[in-house]
Amino acid sequence: MALTSTVKEHPYSHLTDTLSDGSFKFFNPQKLNDPRYDKLPLSIRVLLEAAIRNCDGFYIKQEVVQNIMDWHQQQDKAEVLFFPARVLLQDFTGIPAMVDLAAMRDAVAKHGVDPGLVNPKCPTDLIVDHSLQIDYSKCAIQNAPNPGGGDGPSRPTPSRPPAPRGGSQCGGQRGSCSKAACSDPPSSSGRPPASVQQIENTPLLCPFHLQPVSEPETALKNQEMELIRNKERLQFFKWCSKTFKNVNVVPPDVGTVHQVNLEYLARVVQFSDGYIYPDSVVGTDSHTTMINGLGILGWGVGGIESEAVMLGQPVSLTLPQVVGCKLVGTINPLTTSIDIVLGITKHLRQAGIAGKFVEFFGPSVSQLSAPDRTTIANMCPEYNATVSFFPVDHVTLKHFKKTNFTQEKLKLIESYMKAVKLFRKYEDPSEDPEYSEVIEINLSSMVPYVSGPKRPQDRVAVSSMKEDFQSCLDEKVGFKGFHISKEKQETLVPFLHGGQEYQLAHGSVVIAAVISCTNNCNPSVMLTAGLLAKKAVEAGLVVKPYIRTSLAPGSGMVTHYLSTSGVLPYFNQLGFEVIGYGCATCVGNTAPLPEAVVDAIKQGDLVACGVLSGNRHFEGRLCDCVRANYLASPPLVVAYAIAGTVGIDFEKEPLGVTSEGKELYLCDIWPSRDEVQQTEEETVISSIFKDLRGRMEKGNSFWNNIEYPDSVVFPWDHKSTYIRSPSFFSKLGKDVPPPQSIENAYALLFLGDKVTTDHISPAGSIARVSAAAKYLLSKRLTPREFNSYGARRGNDAVMTRGTFASIKLQNRFIGKPGPKTLHIPSGQTLDVFEAADRYQRDGIPLIILAGKDYGSGNSRDWVAKGPYLLGIRAVIAESFEKLHRTQLVGMGIMPLQFLPGQTADSLELSGKERFTITVPDSLSPRQQLTVKTSQGKSFSVTALFDTETDVIFFQHGGLLRYVARTLL
Repeated sequence: MALTSTVKEHPYSHLTDTLSDGSFKFFNPQKLNDPRYDKLPLSIRVLLEAAIRNCDGFYIKQEVVQNIMDWHQQQDKAEVLFFPARVLLQDFTGIPAMVDLAAMRDAVAKHGVDPGLVNPKCPTDLIVDHSLQIDYSKCAIQNAPNPGGGDGPSRPTPSRPPAPRGGSQCGGQRGSCSKAACSDPPSSSGRPPASVQQIENTPLLCPFHLQPVSEPETALKNQEMELIRNKERLQFFKWCSKTFKNVNVVPPDVGTVHQVNLEYLARVVQFSDGYIYPDSVVGTDSHTTMINGLGILGWGVGGIESEAVMLGQPVSLTLPQVVGCKLVGTINPLTTSIDIVLGITKHLRQAGIAGKFVEFFGPSVSQLSAPDRTTIANMCPEYNATVSFFPVDHVTLKHFKKTNFTQEKLKLIESYMKAVKLFRKYEDPSEDPEYSEVIEINLSSMVPYVSGPKRPQDRVAVSSMKEDFQSCLDEKVGFKGFHISKEKQETLVPFLHGGQEYQLAHGSVVIAAVISCTNNCNPSVMLTAGLLAKKAVEAGLVVKPYIRTSLAPGSGMVTHYLSTSGVLPYFNQLGFEVIGYGCATCVGNTAPLPEAVVDAIKQGDLVACGVLSGNRHFEGRLCDCVRANYLASPPLVVAYAIAGTVGIDFEKEPLGVTSEGKELYLCDIWPSRDEVQQTEEETVISSIFKDLRGRMEKGNSFWNNIEYPDSVVFPWDHKSTYIRSPSFFSKLGKDVPPPQSIENAYALLFLGDKVTTDHISPAGSIARVSAAAKYLLSKRLTPREFNSYGARRGNDAVMTRGTFASIKLQNRFIGKPGPKTLHIPSGQTLDVFEAADRYQRDGIPLIILAGKDYGSGNSRDWVAKGPYLLGIRAVIAESFEKLHRTQLVGMGIMPLQFLPGQTADSLELSGKERFTITVPDSLSPRQQLTVKTSQGKSFSVTALFDTETDVIFFQHGGLLRYVARTLL
């Protein structure tokens, strides 16, 4: 980086300035005396400062600085390079990055190079947060009698305020019994009756009361299972933290990557070699964008791009257009931040801003708290923007005062940000920059919404939910429809659970999860849910015990303020117990539904529903038998769980009836805005953040006691099914190989539109009949030991077999959903991996044919590595998601786009032809290539290399091989 040079050598040394207190130097773009600077969007000013500071004449030349300053003319044209201040990894996508670095050490060592030279040059934080699974939760008993009689489906009875769980009777409102507390010894042998069947991997039962263990023990049991299940991975992470320089590992059971980034790692400004400069970050998680809500520029990248940054390479991007999002109007008191998030998401998605920066301005921005802003910024991947940036203002500084920033540091931040004009007064229109375009959004128009039932962009007003779900039943199978015949729409299926009879219908809620991805960063939303739960319990409302309820806070901070505010016991009373800290339901790690519920759903072919407060809900992702999934704010998750169905009009239909016969509506128990704000002010204080900081720095005893290898290169265990040295560096030479055309390739898959990264990159549990399962069985593992794809991302053999293993994959060769394809030479239908393996053994290259929007979504690591190891050389599609296109290039796979107006169908391609793609000796960005088929057809495609850097990476065989060659 430029700071390793002396100021005298720096081409912009004349811009060096010093803060008024003389504490730090900085590069001040205002000293360019260029009037264009004041008109630049503030997010572009961050790019400009980084270019000036890192201008070394090699990676970043003065031309880059000039192009950024000339942003109004060069936007969407000029290629620029950006050195982020730090890299953020989570364990699912972080472990492949660290495994690759460990393998790179092996590769350079074979050429006589010191393997110790392979280290991240950019500070890297790895947060272990994605390995949590819900092995233990409150809803766990099936075919078991309820000793206390329980609560049937009839009207609720009043309840008293919940007592502390340590001394309360077993189960509370969801199956309380008249016996003594669970701490009392059982009167018999301590074994449950023979009639009680306990599901594998479900909570331990109180042997006397036949009820699940208490909430604190539930979380501890899940955490214990997480640590035991992932011990091998954790040993590798421990080795990384001790062996690699510039690597910090945050141990498990601390918080999600997004929360840790917001609460602990966010710095606003960085310090290095006596210089101060803006904080910035790229991360291997699409929700890295949350950090933009705090005025810190950051976005999600793929694992291979993050590895390049870690090794000192800049991020390459086309100078983006910046859409100014002007916020006006006053927020409705009943509108939550999630309603605002979904409203803004819809506006921006309709505006067509894919690949652009969004920057917020306008007088109403100051109404949004810092948590509100981070919640909004978190959703920018859903409308395909690169970032959603909120420049620093007095609200931001007020937030950081809560998070234990010292007054001295706050003054330093404010002084520096104002000196380089990165500080905003939103009420002052004279400070407004000039944008590529402006979209105005009136916050007063926002009303409560949910999103679903299959895609996050399909918003439904809560007032229209019942009517909309009915239309989904009527519509043909598609993005919203389920095509249920009229005579079957009234189907009711009775079943027994806990000794009580219940009924399921279309629209019945069977999963209700308040989870970590989006909402826990905003205390007001979570407190609203907690206060709603409190009012519901006090009014006598309950949640049916067969509904899989869970509460997965993103960090201990959330549990702390829910407990301090007094609402956590009411969450527990309704079944929303803390199951642990990490991603669970939204990545497919939810515990199995009770068998009786699954049987009822299948018997009636019911469209059962899940309601969750996350931001991902593709069909079948939560559970294979749950077809309709809705994103909702946490209080609405609680409301729909109480209702037991999404087919309810909250304005006209009651949630329940009191013992006095009074009907209770949602509006009767919905907390007021003032009530929420008062609770927030009293509970969300700096001590919460201080407590979290201490927890993170202390770690846990299991992590602290983990032993790790003491060696410069990692001692691979060839028997391991978690950590394996990948083959990305095989036959690595010092010289760049000449370009090779793709000759006589077969299409491994013939896909349609909207193929998401969930279809491509393996995630969730490993199906017992999958290719990955066959591999693990061959290693003498039992299905119970399979763990998840995410946990095994350090094993390329598992991940390659899991690529395109989605049960929802629509392959036109097969004609029905499933992870199958046609092996064209033999005519056999095989697993995708088995077909690819056979092609590779025969030395036949492979391509993929696809439609529009190939690669949309957020599972961004093995989405390119997997196809590469399957032998894919090119993907020919009508259009690509931008980031995925970059990922393909980074693995040496060509993204090729049909010419406008052309498709596989218009060219009359069956997909069974053999394809030859001519690659010239000299490639250039956006060059047209010729494709010839064995049937005599010839057509042109555009090679989607955006920059010269893309071409260089492709010629090297991918980014990893390029980086390794720089060390040889």
